[in-house]
Amino acid sequence: MEVLSINVANQEDVEKFIRFPFDLYKGCKFWVPPLLDDMRKNLNPQKHPFYQHSEAAFFLAVNDGKPVGRIAVMENRRFNEFRNAKVAFFGYFESVEDERVSTILFRTISDWAKARGLQQIRGPKGLLSTEAGGILVDGFSHYPALTVTYNYPYYDTLIKKAGFEKETDHLSGYLPANHVLPDKILRIAEKVKERRGFWVKNFESKEEIKGWIKRVAEVYSKSFAQNYSFIYPTDAEIEMIAHSIISIADPALVKVVMKGDDVIGFLISYHDLSRGLQRAKGELMPIGWFWILLEKRLTKWLNINGGGVLPEYQGSGAITVLYTELQKTIRNYRFKNIEVVQVDEKNHNSFSEMEKIGVKWYKRHRNYILDLQ
Repeated sequence: MEVLSINVANQEDVEKFIRFPFDLYKGCKFWVPPLLDDMRKNLNPQKHPFYQHSEAAFFLAVNDGKPVGRIAVMENRRFNEFRNAKVAFFGYFESVEDERVSTILFRTISDWAKARGLQQIRGPKGLLSTEAGGILVDGFSHYPALTVTYNYPYYDTLIKKAGFEKETDHLSGYLPANHVLPDKILRIAEKVKERRGFWVKNFESKEEIKGWIKRVAEVYSKSFAQNYSFIYPTDAEIEMIAHSIISIADPALVKVVMKGDDVIGFLISYHDLSRGLQRAKGELMPIGWFWILLEKRLTKWLNINGGGVLPEYQGSGAITVLYTELQKTIRNYRFKNIEVVQVDEKNHNSFSEMEKIGVKWYKRHRNYILDLQ
């Protein structure tokens, strides 16, 4: 067995790295492929804004000429400067069920990190701070929400055997779309709006959303500043994040809570297009777009994946106001199921508010940490 360092300037190398999971999950009912063009961009220093300030390396484990595992390692220099840390992140980990494969991959990225004076590895994580991370450890009999990872059950064991320990879990929860918020919650929301002067901004077009991106991005940054792996995105990264959100957004499903003229919180939800992505098989052309657009018409699932409230308004009822407004909008759609995506178990305020609303947790993604010796 050998580990190959991917030359990101060599398209053949890149294709081997990004296509490995397509073979690994062949026949798996629940795995949803990423868009291959997005993955190519992740490995292209000329096209992804991460490389304007940081460095990443990609590795492929090969046995008898056949790929059996892959991994990426990242030194986010902006994160380390902001946190006064010496941390590397791992991501895009995939492996057959063989401890030898995972061991050699994690040893490779540990050596890479040590050579740069880094003292810790965390992950899994993507190049952008907004990318869903974590290894699925509970909820294997469910489809993943859009942009959220799915993996085989043995991944947790492989990562722990490589020396990693749990850092935190993110839980995803379920609500039926016809769920009616308790009268008490509705009364609280109305009182909060009246007493605190909150109101909800609704959107009618994607162009209108574009005009609010910077204001919402400021709230996002302040809301998650204390998150263990957060780093303020650059302007170029905000532009990429915004493009990704707007490309899938239904304006009516995006909500912003205001106090006077100030944005204090937001909630982003969208149609779950996972089954359409499965049919597209990673390609938009020639007919991938058709399957994705068709799924937008047919899906019965709504994903709520992106919400935040300024620290000074957390616990004020602002998130409840957002959810009550979203409930009114959902009645105009054909959704039957709602998934609230990846709430950090350490975010006690969010957990409490979600449970009051009626969310039942049914998936768990885990992040890990390893101190390098």
